[in-house]
Amino acid sequence: MLKDNFNDLLSFMVVARERSFTRAAAQLCVSQSALSHAMRNLEARLDVRLLTRTTRSVAPTEAGEKLLMRLGPHLLEIEQELAALRDTRDRPAGNIRITAGEHAMSAVLWPVLRPFMAQYPDINVEVTVDNGLTDIVDGRFDAGVRLGEQVAKDMIAVRIAPEMRMAVVGSPHYFQRAGVPETPEQLAHHRCINMRLPTRGGLYAWEFERDGRELRVRVEGQLTLNSLPQRIDAAQCGLGLAYVPEDTVLDALAQGLLVRVLEEWCPPFDGYHLYYPSRRQHTNAFALLVEALRHR
Repeated sequence: MLKDNFNDLLSFMVVARERSFTRAAAQLCVSQSALSHAMRNLEARLDVRLLTRTTRSVAPTEAGEKLLMRLGPHLLEIEQELAALRDTRDRPAGNIRITAGEHAMSAVLWPVLRPFMAQYPDINVEVTVDNGLTDIVDGRFDAGVRLGEQVAKDMIAVRIAPEMRMAVVGSPHYFQRAGVPETPEQLAHHRCINMRLPTRGGLYAWEFERDGRELRVRVEGQLTLNSLPQRIDAAQCGLGLAYVPEDTVLDALAQGLLVRVLEEWCPPFDGYHLYYPSRRQHTNAFALLVEALRHR
Protein backbone atom coordinates (compact mmCIF):
# COMPACT_ATOMS: atom_id res chain seq x y z
CA MET A 1 0.00 0.00 0.00
CA LEU A 2 2.80 2.44 0.88
CA LYS A 3 4.60 1.77 -2.41
CA ASP A 4 1.38 2.25 -4.43
CA ASN A 5 0.52 5.47 -2.63
CA PHE A 6 4.02 6.89 -3.04
CA ASN A 7 4.17 6.15 -6.77
CA ASP A 8 0.67 7.45 -7.39
CA LEU A 9 1.21 10.57 -5.29
CA LEU A 10 4.35 11.34 -7.27
CA SER A 11 2.36 10.89 -10.47
CA PHE A 12 -0.38 13.15 -9.12
CA MET A 13 2.17 15.90 -8.46
CA VAL A 14 3.37 15.79 -12.06
CA VAL A 15 -0.17 15.81 -13.49
CA ALA A 16 -1.22 18.69 -11.23
CA ARG A 17 1.88 20.69 -12.10
CA GLU A 18 1.68 20.10 -15.86
CA ARG A 19 -2.14 20.41 -16.05
CA SER A 20 -1.94 17.72 -18.72
CA PHE A 21 -2.01 13.91 -18.77
CA THR A 22 -0.10 13.98 -22.08
CA ARG A 23 2.86 16.00 -20.76
CA ALA A 24 2.84 14.21 -17.40
CA ALA A 25 2.85 10.78 -19.05
CA ALA A 26 5.82 11.82 -21.20
CA GLN A 27 7.77 12.96 -18.14
CA LEU A 28 6.94 9.79 -16.20
CA CYS A 29 7.57 7.50 -19.19
CA VAL A 30 4.17 5.80 -18.89
CA SER A 31 1.13 5.67 -21.13
CA GLN A 32 -1.68 8.18 -20.70
CA SER A 33 -4.16 5.39 -20.03
CA ALA A 34 -1.96 3.90 -17.30
CA LEU A 35 -1.53 7.32 -15.71
CA SER A 36 -5.25 8.04 -15.81
CA HIS A 37 -5.95 4.62 -14.27
CA ALA A 38 -3.42 5.29 -11.48
CA MET A 39 -5.09 8.63 -10.67
CA ARG A 40 -8.53 7.00 -10.47
CA ASN A 41 -7.14 4.32 -8.13
CA LEU A 42 -5.54 6.98 -5.92
CA GLU A 43 -8.79 8.93 -5.69
CA ALA A 44 -10.66 5.72 -4.87
CA ARG A 45 -8.23 4.79 -2.08
CA LEU A 46 -8.37 8.29 -0.59
CA ASP A 47 -12.11 8.58 -1.27
CA VAL A 48 -11.73 12.15 -2.54
CA ARG A 49 -11.66 13.77 -5.98
CA LEU A 50 -8.19 15.23 -6.61
CA LEU A 51 -8.44 16.22 -10.28
CA THR A 52 -11.07 17.88 -12.42
CA ARG A 53 -10.96 16.45 -15.94
CA THR A 54 -12.42 17.82 -19.16
CA THR A 55 -11.81 16.83 -22.77
CA ARG A 56 -9.23 19.63 -23.08
CA SER A 57 -7.71 20.15 -19.66
CA VAL A 58 -7.04 18.77 -16.22
CA ALA A 59 -6.67 20.74 -13.00
CA PRO A 60 -6.47 19.92 -9.28
CA THR A 61 -9.61 20.30 -7.21
CA GLU A 62 -9.54 22.26 -3.96
CA ALA A 63 -8.62 19.05 -2.14
CA GLY A 64 -5.98 18.36 -4.77
CA GLU A 65 -4.47 21.84 -4.32
CA LYS A 66 -4.25 21.29 -0.56
CA LEU A 67 -2.58 17.92 -1.04
CA LEU A 68 -0.14 19.42 -3.54
CA MET A 69 0.85 22.20 -1.12
CA ARG A 70 1.42 19.76 1.74
CA LEU A 71 3.05 17.02 -0.28
CA GLY A 72 5.23 18.99 -2.71
CA PRO A 73 7.92 20.25 -0.31
CA HIS A 74 8.44 16.79 1.19
CA LEU A 75 8.84 15.00 -2.14
CA LEU A 76 11.14 17.79 -3.35
CA GLU A 77 13.27 17.34 -0.25
CA ILE A 78 13.53 13.60 -0.94
CA GLU A 79 14.61 14.33 -4.53
CA GLN A 80 17.26 16.77 -3.31
CA GLU A 81 18.64 14.31 -0.76
CA LEU A 82 18.89 11.60 -3.40
CA ALA A 83 20.63 14.04 -5.74
CA ALA A 84 23.06 14.98 -2.97
CA LEU A 85 23.76 11.29 -2.39
CA ARG A 86 24.59 10.82 -6.07
CA ASP A 87 26.97 13.78 -5.76
CA THR A 88 29.24 11.75 -3.48
CA ARG A 89 30.57 9.90 -6.50
CA ASP A 90 33.99 10.77 -7.89
CA ARG A 91 32.53 12.35 -11.02
CA PRO A 92 29.98 15.20 -10.56
CA ALA A 93 26.55 14.12 -11.77
CA GLY A 94 22.96 15.26 -11.64
CA ASN A 95 20.19 17.12 -13.43
CA ILE A 96 19.84 20.90 -13.65
CA ARG A 97 16.79 22.75 -15.00
CA ILE A 98 17.08 26.44 -15.90
CA THR A 99 14.72 28.95 -17.51
CA ALA A 100 16.09 31.94 -19.42
CA GLY A 101 15.08 34.46 -22.02
CA GLU A 102 16.16 34.21 -25.64
CA HIS A 103 18.94 36.81 -25.44
CA ALA A 104 20.24 35.53 -22.08
CA MET A 105 20.46 32.03 -23.53
CA SER A 106 22.46 33.03 -26.59
CA ALA A 107 24.62 35.74 -25.01
CA VAL A 108 25.35 34.28 -21.56
CA LEU A 109 24.23 30.70 -20.97
CA TRP A 110 25.11 28.92 -24.19
CA PRO A 111 28.74 30.11 -24.40
CA VAL A 112 29.28 28.68 -20.90
CA LEU A 113 27.26 25.50 -21.37
CA ARG A 114 29.22 24.32 -24.41
CA PRO A 115 32.52 23.77 -22.54
CA PHE A 116 30.73 22.93 -19.28
CA MET A 117 28.88 19.97 -20.80
CA ALA A 118 32.10 18.65 -22.32
CA GLN A 119 33.92 18.95 -19.00
CA TYR A 120 31.16 17.24 -16.96
CA PRO A 121 29.59 14.49 -19.11
CA ASP A 122 27.49 13.14 -16.22
CA ILE A 123 25.70 16.44 -15.57
CA ASN A 124 22.48 16.81 -17.53
CA VAL A 125 21.22 20.35 -18.20
CA GLU A 126 17.77 21.33 -19.44
CA VAL A 127 17.20 24.94 -20.48
CA THR A 128 13.73 26.26 -21.25
CA VAL A 129 13.86 29.44 -23.32
CA ASP A 130 10.98 31.66 -22.24
CA ASN A 131 10.84 35.45 -22.40
CA GLY A 132 8.14 35.55 -19.71
CA LEU A 133 8.70 36.06 -16.00
CA THR A 134 8.62 32.38 -15.10
CA ASP A 135 7.91 31.25 -11.53
CA ILE A 136 10.88 28.94 -11.03
CA VAL A 137 9.45 27.40 -7.85
CA ASP A 138 6.11 26.54 -9.44
CA GLY A 139 7.85 25.32 -12.59
CA ARG A 140 10.31 23.23 -10.55
CA PHE A 141 13.34 24.90 -12.10
CA ASP A 142 16.61 24.94 -10.19
CA ALA A 143 17.32 28.49 -11.34
CA GLY A 144 16.44 31.21 -13.78
CA VAL A 145 18.23 34.03 -15.56
CA ARG A 146 16.83 37.57 -15.49
CA LEU A 147 17.99 41.15 -15.50
CA GLY A 148 19.02 42.24 -12.02
CA GLU A 149 16.07 44.61 -11.57
CA GLN A 150 13.60 41.77 -12.27
CA VAL A 151 14.83 39.36 -9.60
CA ALA A 152 12.53 38.97 -6.59
CA LYS A 153 13.96 40.04 -3.23
CA ASP A 154 13.55 36.60 -1.66
CA MET A 155 15.87 34.99 -4.22
CA ILE A 156 19.64 34.55 -4.18
CA ALA A 157 21.01 36.44 -7.18
CA VAL A 158 24.45 35.88 -8.72
CA ARG A 159 25.63 38.34 -11.32
CA ILE A 160 26.75 36.48 -14.45
CA ALA A 161 27.04 39.27 -17.05
CA PRO A 162 28.20 42.91 -17.23
CA GLU A 163 25.94 45.91 -17.64
CA MET A 164 23.81 46.07 -20.77
CA ARG A 165 22.53 48.75 -23.10
CA MET A 166 19.62 48.79 -25.50
CA ALA A 167 19.77 50.24 -29.00
CA VAL A 168 17.19 51.71 -31.37
CA VAL A 169 18.22 50.74 -34.89
CA GLY A 170 16.95 50.95 -38.44
CA SER A 171 18.28 50.52 -41.96
CA PRO A 172 19.90 53.43 -43.85
CA HIS A 173 17.11 53.14 -46.44
CA TYR A 174 14.44 53.48 -43.75
CA PHE A 175 15.95 56.69 -42.37
CA GLN A 176 16.29 58.13 -45.88
CA ARG A 177 12.59 57.54 -46.34
CA ALA A 178 11.20 58.36 -42.89
CA GLY A 179 13.74 60.70 -41.30
CA VAL A 180 15.62 60.36 -38.01
CA PRO A 181 13.84 60.64 -34.62
CA GLU A 182 15.65 63.05 -32.30
CA THR A 183 13.63 62.28 -29.15
CA PRO A 184 11.75 59.17 -27.96
CA GLU A 185 8.44 61.03 -28.36
CA GLN A 186 9.09 61.30 -32.11
CA LEU A 187 8.90 57.50 -32.38
CA ALA A 188 5.13 58.02 -32.58
CA HIS A 189 5.69 59.14 -36.19
CA HIS A 190 7.73 56.05 -37.12
CA ARG A 191 7.07 52.44 -37.93
CA CYS A 192 8.41 50.35 -35.07
CA ILE A 193 8.75 46.59 -34.67
CA ASN A 194 6.84 45.56 -31.56
CA MET A 195 7.32 42.66 -29.16
CA ARG A 196 4.45 41.13 -27.21
CA LEU A 197 5.06 40.33 -23.55
CA PRO A 198 4.35 36.62 -22.94
CA THR A 199 3.55 37.09 -19.25
CA ARG A 200 0.96 39.86 -19.48
CA GLY A 201 0.03 39.69 -23.14
CA GLY A 202 0.56 43.40 -23.82
CA LEU A 203 3.08 45.03 -26.12
CA TYR A 204 6.45 45.94 -24.64
CA ALA A 205 6.92 49.66 -24.01
CA TRP A 206 10.35 50.91 -25.06
CA GLU A 207 12.26 52.30 -22.06
CA PHE A 208 14.46 55.40 -22.18
CA GLU A 209 16.32 57.60 -19.69
CA ARG A 210 18.31 60.81 -19.93
CA ASP A 211 19.45 63.25 -17.23
CA GLY A 212 17.29 61.49 -14.66
CA ARG A 213 14.20 61.62 -16.85
CA GLU A 214 12.62 58.23 -17.56
CA LEU A 215 10.25 57.52 -20.45
CA ARG A 216 8.23 54.48 -21.47
CA VAL A 217 7.07 54.83 -25.07
CA ARG A 218 4.27 52.76 -26.60
CA VAL A 219 5.27 52.39 -30.23
CA GLU A 220 3.22 51.31 -33.21
CA GLY A 221 4.03 49.55 -36.44
CA GLN A 222 3.07 46.98 -39.00
CA LEU A 223 5.00 44.12 -37.45
CA THR A 224 5.04 42.36 -34.05
CA LEU A 225 7.70 39.69 -33.47
CA ASN A 226 8.80 37.83 -30.33
CA SER A 227 11.97 36.42 -31.91
CA LEU A 228 15.03 38.64 -31.49
CA PRO A 229 16.87 37.56 -34.69
CA GLN A 230 13.76 38.25 -36.76
CA ARG A 231 13.31 41.71 -35.22
CA ILE A 232 16.90 42.56 -36.19
CA ASP A 233 16.42 41.14 -39.70
CA ALA A 234 13.19 43.09 -40.14
CA ALA A 235 15.00 46.30 -39.21
CA GLN A 236 17.76 45.53 -41.72
CA CYS A 237 15.09 44.97 -44.38
CA GLY A 238 13.70 48.46 -43.76
CA LEU A 239 10.43 47.32 -42.20
CA GLY A 240 10.80 49.64 -39.20
CA LEU A 241 12.84 50.51 -36.13
CA ALA A 242 13.85 47.84 -33.63
CA TYR A 243 14.67 48.14 -29.93
CA VAL A 244 17.22 45.42 -29.16
CA PRO A 245 20.21 44.64 -26.91
CA GLU A 246 23.23 46.58 -28.13
CA ASP A 247 25.54 43.56 -28.34
CA THR A 248 23.27 41.83 -30.87
CA VAL A 249 23.70 44.53 -33.53
CA LEU A 250 27.34 45.63 -33.16
CA ASP A 251 28.43 43.78 -36.31
CA ALA A 252 25.51 45.11 -38.35
CA LEU A 253 26.28 48.65 -37.17
CA ALA A 254 29.95 48.27 -38.06
CA GLN A 255 29.03 46.99 -41.54
CA GLY A 256 26.58 49.82 -42.16
CA LEU A 257 23.61 47.47 -42.39
CA LEU A 258 21.96 49.29 -39.48
CA VAL A 259 22.11 52.82 -38.12
CA ARG A 260 21.65 53.63 -34.44
CA VAL A 261 19.56 56.54 -33.14
CA LEU A 262 18.63 57.94 -29.71
CA GLU A 263 21.86 56.52 -28.27
CA GLU A 264 22.01 59.21 -25.57
CA TRP A 265 18.61 57.99 -24.33
CA CYS A 266 19.87 54.42 -23.76
CA PRO A 267 22.17 54.36 -20.70
CA PRO A 268 23.68 51.15 -19.27
CA PHE A 269 21.62 49.13 -16.80
CA ASP A 270 22.05 46.09 -14.56
CA GLY A 271 22.86 42.94 -16.56
CA TYR A 272 21.84 39.31 -16.21
CA HIS A 273 21.75 37.45 -12.90
CA LEU A 274 21.31 33.77 -12.14
CA TYR A 275 18.70 33.51 -9.37
CA TYR A 276 17.41 30.64 -7.26
CA PRO A 277 15.45 30.09 -4.00
CA SER A 278 17.44 30.68 -0.85
CA ARG A 279 15.76 27.82 0.98
CA ARG A 280 16.58 25.16 -1.59
CA GLN A 281 19.51 22.80 -1.03
CA HIS A 282 21.45 22.56 -4.28
CA THR A 283 23.68 19.82 -5.56
CA ASN A 284 27.38 19.91 -6.27
CA ALA A 285 26.55 19.85 -9.99
CA PHE A 286 24.53 23.04 -9.61
CA ALA A 287 27.30 24.70 -7.62
CA LEU A 288 29.78 23.90 -10.41
CA LEU A 289 27.53 25.53 -13.01
CA VAL A 290 27.07 28.62 -10.84
CA GLU A 291 30.84 29.00 -10.57
CA ALA A 292 31.27 28.53 -14.31
CA LEU A 293 28.73 31.27 -15.01
CA ARG A 294 30.14 33.57 -12.35
CA HIS A 295 33.61 33.42 -13.90
CA ARG A 296 32.62 33.44 -17.57
